Amino acid sequence: MSPAEAAHGKVGTKSVHEIIESAEFKALVSRRWTVSIILTLALFVLYYGFILLIAANKPMMSQKIGEVVTLAIPMGVAVIVIAWALTAAYVAWANAAYDPEVERLKSQLISK
Repeated sequence: MSPAEAAHGKVGTKSVHEIIESAEFKALVSRRWTVSIILTLALFVLYYGFILLIAANKPMMSQKIGEVVTLAIPMGVAVIVIAWALTAAYVAWANAAYDPEVERLKSQLISK
C-alpha cells in the first residue's frame, strides 16, 4: 500500500461479507431490482398491448395511412424504438447512479 493510495481512501476497510450484509448494499440491490422491474413491466405492457391491439382490433390496425402502409407498421416501429429508449434509460441510470455506487462499495473492500 502506497501513501498515495492511503491518502485517496483507496484502502478498503470491510470484508466482502460485511459489504454484502450492509444496508447500503441491500438498498443498492433493491434499487436495481426496482428499476429493472419497472422497465420490464413497461416493455411487457408495450409489447403485449401492441399484440393484443392487433388481435382485438384488426380493422383499426389495418387502416391505411398512406397508399400501402397500414397503421400497424408505424406502431410496430414505435414499439421497437420505445424498447430501445427503455434500454437507453436503464443504461443512463446505471451509468449515473448504479455503477458509481458499486465502485464506491468495491473501494471499501480489504485489499489482500
